[in-house]
Amino acid sequence: MTWNKLIRGRSPKRAARVVAGALVAVGASGIFGCLDRPIAPNEPRTTTTIVERLTQSAVDKIDLLLAIDNSRSMADKQQILALAVPDLVEGLVNPRCVNRSDPAQTPVKVGSPTEECPAGMERDFEPVLDIHIGIISSSLGGHGSTDICVPGTNGADPSVDDKAHLLTRSLTGTVIETYQNKSFLAWDPTQKLDLNGQPDQPDPLDGEADLNVDDEAALKDVNGTALIPQLKDLVLGVNQIGCGFEAQLESWYRFLIDPNPFETLTVKDGVAVAEGTDQTLLQQRKDFLRPDSLLAVILLADENDCSIRDGADYHFILRGAPMFAARAECATNPNDPCCASCAKQPAECPADPTCDAPDGTPRLLDPAEDHINRRCFDQKRRFGVDFLYPTDRYVQGLTQLQVSDRDGNLVANPIFSDLNPDDDLSNIRDVGLVFLAGIVGVPWQDIARVNSSGAPDLVNGLDQDGNPVGGFKNADELIQETAGYPSTWDIILGDPANLQLPADPHMIESTDPRSGTNPITMTSLAPPGSPNGTDPINGHEWTITTKDDLQYACIFPLLPGTERDCKVDDPCDCTESAAAPDDNNTNPLCELDPTGGTEPTFQDKAKAYPGLRQLQVLRGIGKQGIVGSVCPVQVENDVAPDYGYRPAIGAIIDRLKTVLGGQCLPRTLQPDDNGQVSCLIVEVRNAQGACSCNYAARQDIQPGHEAAAQAALEDPIAQSAGWDCACEVTQLQGEELTACQTQVNTPVTTSAGDVNGWCYVDATTIPPTGDPAIVASCPATERRIIRFVGTGEAQAGATLFIICSGEQAQ
Repeated sequence: MTWNKLIRGRSPKRAARVVAGALVAVGASGIFGCLDRPIAPNEPRTTTTIVERLTQSAVDKIDLLLAIDNSRSMADKQQILALAVPDLVEGLVNPRCVNRSDPAQTPVKVGSPTEECPAGMERDFEPVLDIHIGIISSSLGGHGSTDICVPGTNGADPSVDDKAHLLTRSLTGTVIETYQNKSFLAWDPTQKLDLNGQPDQPDPLDGEADLNVDDEAALKDVNGTALIPQLKDLVLGVNQIGCGFEAQLESWYRFLIDPNPFETLTVKDGVAVAEGTDQTLLQQRKDFLRPDSLLAVILLADENDCSIRDGADYHFILRGAPMFAARAECATNPNDPCCASCAKQPAECPADPTCDAPDGTPRLLDPAEDHINRRCFDQKRRFGVDFLYPTDRYVQGLTQLQVSDRDGNLVANPIFSDLNPDDDLSNIRDVGLVFLAGIVGVPWQDIARVNSSGAPDLVNGLDQDGNPVGGFKNADELIQETAGYPSTWDIILGDPANLQLPADPHMIESTDPRSGTNPITMTSLAPPGSPNGTDPINGHEWTITTKDDLQYACIFPLLPGTERDCKVDDPCDCTESAAAPDDNNTNPLCELDPTGGTEPTFQDKAKAYPGLRQLQVLRGIGKQGIVGSVCPVQVENDVAPDYGYRPAIGAIIDRLKTVLGGQCLPRTLQPDDNGQVSCLIVEVRNAQGACSCNYAARQDIQPGHEAAAQAALEDPIAQSAGWDCACEVTQLQGEELTACQTQVNTPVTTSAGDVNGWCYVDATTIPPTGDPAIVASCPATERRIIRFVGTGEAQAGATLFIICSGEQAQ
């Protein structure tokens, strides 16, 4: 017998936690048949068993990777992200104080992560006191090509191939000081990260203890730097002179997941061959990525992903010469089996006369059909070949325990492995602790919550519970029916696999002007020549004479003081072109020179293109995906909640806190008359051969429960984690159960002292099982939790499993 699901645990940082996971029912022939007696005091009412991973909320560390596009036109977005850095960092390390008993009370922000909340309030979630923060770019070089994105070739900057290595450069080119020179920053206010030193004692090898250099608590550590200024400099240092073939997805995949990243990629006889192993990357990965952390990747990009496959002849897409044309079938149906390149016509398909050049060779595309700037656009239709990695590669990389190596063998996924078995971290994260946030090309109006009038509103938009919280839709809201469509995904993405275009015409990739109406705002695309701003989303369509660009998904004002005079500034989007001298007249980014010029060579707005491949991945990972817009609603009022990327950062923190502050159950458990549920919770850990359950709220595995414990110890993760010990966690009863279910604040106590164990709380039942204030932060449809109190929480390095039998699922 094997167990198909796992339940995770985390070490505690406060006296009570709330945890849960998505529960699924399995048949009686499964685990229930392996148990000799009920797994809780009450008799099960049906032969149903529920098994699911349970993520203990005591996450005490985060590994945060910022994957930032460094191609042309990204400087303005990097500047806005740098301004959002304080919101991101402070939101994680110094969460607000809230009143669980009165959710309507305005949250309060206190001065520091270690400061106590006002009386009657507690942290929204525990401050995170251990964070690694690293930065990579989107530039992965020429993929074997010698024509494009090769450092030193045709004046190319070294940053056209950042190799998915962590970056330490500043905007001026100087090297930024990082944690122990490991190329990432470390937040370490308790000064404990130098494992050879003493906790609470500043040491040169510790991480940052100061957020800002002017903090009252500055100089807690022994260096002269602080976390936020260092991180801002790293963000801006990514710059915008990288490779224009932006591998925004493959860059973080290579850094975090690729089991054997190559050292070199060399073309031999027309085939790109991967050789060697990038040991620098593997060492950076090993140093940066802890096995038991919450892992979050934040992707910032203003164009669609162009993650070109490595190997074979996929490097051909970067050649300087024109590409071969595609067979005629591709024009009408790129999914047709005969859709292929004219250079490689399938033997089983009829000859295509449109593929023949006058001299009998395969036809090449002319420059108007194949401008180098558009090589990543609509590849299968135009070239007969998709040169990009399938987006499933990235979905599987974030969700599967095994991935394929370069030879096609299934091997352990590094993000679900212990990369450093010699340290004292033996627990391994599950999928519920891996997140991808995309701040990408999509109109903010399409993904914003709407207010009571039905208008997109990042300040007063209503969440699922009808609260005017503003911000972007979460994963649950994105799949709800919207504006007459089955979901928001149908509006912003459509169904690319079946050639179904997005319902919002702004999200359709095209060189030609588009038409149509946005289903959310009901405003129509404006034709070229319309006054700037006619369309509130992208200004208006524009004429692209040389077919070297695409229509915009959205545009937004540049930061005040960063407007550009394109007669002297470079890069700039309103530079006059001899090939297309009149295009600026219809480009919504361009205005007349305010100093009196007669040509529209003044740029006061920035652009973004449809980020369709990134959105495919975000949809594919479900609740682990977070969607934000790279086009902010405004960049003038920096104290407003809708300023810059503040809504996107807010969406990220709101999603992460469901793990940091406790997850919520989507389905109901049925307690008996005494308030207990028919569930067994087993804790497994690496005891290094010294297994004992004589600690905290634990007991030995009881007779009849051995099969469940053994199944946990035989799980594939068990071997890499080194689990050799299983114990049961105590379900509370009597007065202690009542205290766990009704006392909102911690620690939970009775007249006999502190309460240690777990209980079930459910505000969706009538009457509620416990105090609804305990689950007030959960969505209205998921206000139920498994609550661990005191020493009932998962021990350091432990993992939890839950098995519930009886009539449980609703």
